[in-house]
Amino acid sequence: MTYDLICVGAGPTGLACAMEAVRAGLKPLVIDKGAFCNSLYYYPTNMLFFTTSDKMEIGDLPMSITADKPTRSEALKYYRKAAEFYHLEVRLYESVERIERVGSKDGGFAVHTRRGNGAVEVYQATRVVIATGYYDRPRPMGVPGEDLPHVSHYYREAHPCWQQDVVVIGGKNSAAETALDLFRGGARVTLVHRHAAVSDRIKYWVKPDIENRIEAGEIQACFSSRVTRIEPGKVWVAPVNGSASAAADHERSIPAAFVFAMTGYNPDFEFLKRQGIRLDPATQKPELNPETLETNVPGLYVAGVVVGGLQTGEIFIENGRFHGKQIIAAIRGTTR
Repeated sequence: MTYDLICVGAGPTGLACAMEAVRAGLKPLVIDKGAFCNSLYYYPTNMLFFTTSDKMEIGDLPMSITADKPTRSEALKYYRKAAEFYHLEVRLYESVERIERVGSKDGGFAVHTRRGNGAVEVYQATRVVIATGYYDRPRPMGVPGEDLPHVSHYYREAHPCWQQDVVVIGGKNSAAETALDLFRGGARVTLVHRHAAVSDRIKYWVKPDIENRIEAGEIQACFSSRVTRIEPGKVWVAPVNGSASAAADHERSIPAAFVFAMTGYNPDFEFLKRQGIRLDPATQKPELNPETLETNVPGLYVAGVVVGGLQTGEIFIENGRFHGKQIIAAIRGTTR
């Protein structure tokens, strides 16, 4: 069987592409190496989205919520129900290893995958959309001890950290929200950040909250500091070059039973390049037609956050969900 479209990634953007394909009378397949909406699944358990539900809707299906903003649980339920409504064919826990051109540029693609049990599959598709997001690829700090078991680039909930010393690394939204939730969950929190203050781009209702907690001494802050190494029970930091205290150039340790390195995430650029997609050397943005989102590889499209390259703050669910309409409109225009 040949699918009209294979969507690599079962997040909101990949699902939106598949739903638009169904609405256009096409046969799509969705493949993901992890769980359904894997990125959202790894969001903090009690997370509340800062956007309204209407801006997270896909497939022209309404999202019903109990309060003003959707929770992680409500979003996951909504996307499951939306996939069921459109009878999407979804393959989970199946990694796409390569996307191979079949014949001429109009011959379509063979998508090679590997399941968790080692079994390999090959799916045929006329066109392919890569919507793999970025949340499962943390930006490494490159310091000794980063791979220790008490260090994580993801935060779930505060309960295991009650009355424990916790270090949160970073100064943007994720770090600030993690530090606040840990503090309110009874942890002793220290925030470590390379700059002299938390980012000015933190959500407007979070920024005064984290700043007030720091000013009151309820959350400790270690600004203008970099992590040099992590050991069991402690994090070592040193002044950032150019800071007021850099002349001392000494390390000090901070107690840490748990470490949350909220240092951001990047798309899998190597995966894109292996498929023949050219990336801008500076921005890592894929070479594409901005109207159709078709890359330099004919028939191969990108959607969602991968479109922004290193600028992962440019595309969210709110705007990435419309990429499916762009792509399917382009496909319909070329297949009439």
